[in-house]
Amino acid sequence: MDPFAPLPVLLPLIGAALVALLEKFHQRHRRLDLATVAITLAVIACDLELLLRCSSATLVYWFGDWHPVGGFALGIAFAIDPAGAALALLAAVLTLCGLMFSWHYFKAIGTFYHSLMLLFLASMGGFCLTGDLFNMFVFFELMGVAAYALTGYRIEDTGPLEGGLNFSVMNSIGAFMVLLGIGILYSRTGGLNLAWVGARVAERPVDAAVACAFMLLAIGFLVKAAVVPFHFWLPDAHAVAPTPASVLFSGIMVELGLYAVARIYWTIFSGSIPGGTAQTLLLAAGLTTALVGGIMAFLQRHLKRLLAYSTVSHSGLMLSAIALFDPVSLGGCLIYLAGHGLIKGGLFISSGIILYHFHSVDEETLRGAGTRLKLVGAVFCLQALALAGLPPFGTFAGKAMIEARAAELGLHFIAPIFLVASSLTGAAVLRSGLTVFYGIGTPNCLSAPAPAKGDHESRETSGKEHRTPLMMLLPLLLLVLLALAVGLLPSLPEKSLQAAARVCDQRGYQALVLDGKFALLVPAPLPKRADLIKGVLPAGLAVVLAAAALFGLPLPDVLLRRLKSLLRPVLWTLRRIHSGYIGDYVTWFVIGAAVMVLVAATSRLL
Repeated sequence: MDPFAPLPVLLPLIGAALVALLEKFHQRHRRLDLATVAITLAVIACDLELLLRCSSATLVYWFGDWHPVGGFALGIAFAIDPAGAALALLAAVLTLCGLMFSWHYFKAIGTFYHSLMLLFLASMGGFCLTGDLFNMFVFFELMGVAAYALTGYRIEDTGPLEGGLNFSVMNSIGAFMVLLGIGILYSRTGGLNLAWVGARVAERPVDAAVACAFMLLAIGFLVKAAVVPFHFWLPDAHAVAPTPASVLFSGIMVELGLYAVARIYWTIFSGSIPGGTAQTLLLAAGLTTALVGGIMAFLQRHLKRLLAYSTVSHSGLMLSAIALFDPVSLGGCLIYLAGHGLIKGGLFISSGIILYHFHSVDEETLRGAGTRLKLVGAVFCLQALALAGLPPFGTFAGKAMIEARAAELGLHFIAPIFLVASSLTGAAVLRSGLTVFYGIGTPNCLSAPAPAKGDHESRETSGKEHRTPLMMLLPLLLLVLLALAVGLLPSLPEKSLQAAARVCDQRGYQALVLDGKFALLVPAPLPKRADLIKGVLPAGLAVVLAAAALFGLPLPDVLLRRLKSLLRPVLWTLRRIHSGYIGDYVTWFVIGAAVMVLVAATSRLL
């Protein structure tokens, strides 16, 4: 039993209580900042230690020393492999960056902000490390409660209240789906441990109940991952959430929803659901999400909504990689996930710096206002290209592995869709960066009619505004450097394949958790290296699209009118669907969930 195993959860949980008590008697935010950062650094150290210790063998920690009896899991376990430990480490790093951004300056949330951030960190760590299905649900809900509170922190204002309400309603329905799926599996297997449930499910042919259980669990976690048609809450939440919360929402929380889908498939259902209809459903949802998110991002002028829709798009790309049900594509997805989380965290910190100086996140209102923020502007535009997959960032390395493996599997249509989606999101962010920091171009015809403007934002920070505080710049630079490191480390692709092989080895996982037997795995070989020219292509296309949005297309008026007439119905439909009304969102949720569960029940996902 490794004593470090429970610390990434216990430390922030205990710390949240102590910080809340400290805030009760000491109103000095300096002490709260220092205590919270110290606890987060301790969690990072524990996560690093666990990552090193589990690199050779998965760590299994049984709480209360309740080991399996006769192969039946009586107690609750943490099963810590490199993928889970790395995600817990990413969550802790992003939490640290969010806390650094708010150091001494943050005033918007006030009471219990530090405790909520630590609760968020504890729930994310537990979600990554647990080997129990019901515990995943518990940490899923704890994560949601902390996130709802961080989103709707100013209940007296309608914006945060509506954003928090949309967030909580949609994710509560998703949690109900997860709970219903858990109930079905418990009735069939008599246990909740992931290894035990997977062993019992694989003993008999898949039936409609098991297929529905998988789809219900997937839907519940895909809500957290903001996958179409369950994505509507994310832009509304980001539009009103404070910067540190946005860093966590897009940097890691969305990714944890995707990780949960991969985890439950490989540990529970891979022995009975080989692919087939399940792969088709998830791949269709992923590619649709990638395109819808990319288009909606390009249509925004509210910077935080733009970044939120880009997260939706990249969530679709990662889901598509998971939907291949292949260890190599999962390894590429792990690299892409880390690269995207670090870049997106940096972009939201950049938007927080913009809000700190100008009290607005509206692209047109801020045209040329950020010219004196030279470092932030350069980093922002660099991150836009990294989001499109510019070498050597982690997004390029991960996407190259996914596309190469998809081509080997005969799915040649995936690469062009990835190209379009990543170029759209990169172009949208680059266009905003060039507009805000350099005043380039003229108001464009695509983003100007966007309903959300973001030109009247409440202040998050206090203090003088003539220069950017060092504690805001440090996390931004740290995240960019880490995103570069993810792409440059030569051993990382091989390590990611080893981690993916551990996730995908259902029988080995069961033998280790239930019987204590560990077997060495031989990971799949690396796919061929991607040509750097192919990596530069989406970044180049992003530059072209951004230029077209800023200066217009160099086409004759007749062709421009024809193009606008073709695009207008599509754009009008997308904007009507994203109406902002919670009733509309729930309707789309119910329709999408009903279709997916019905297909699962009738086809048994074979």
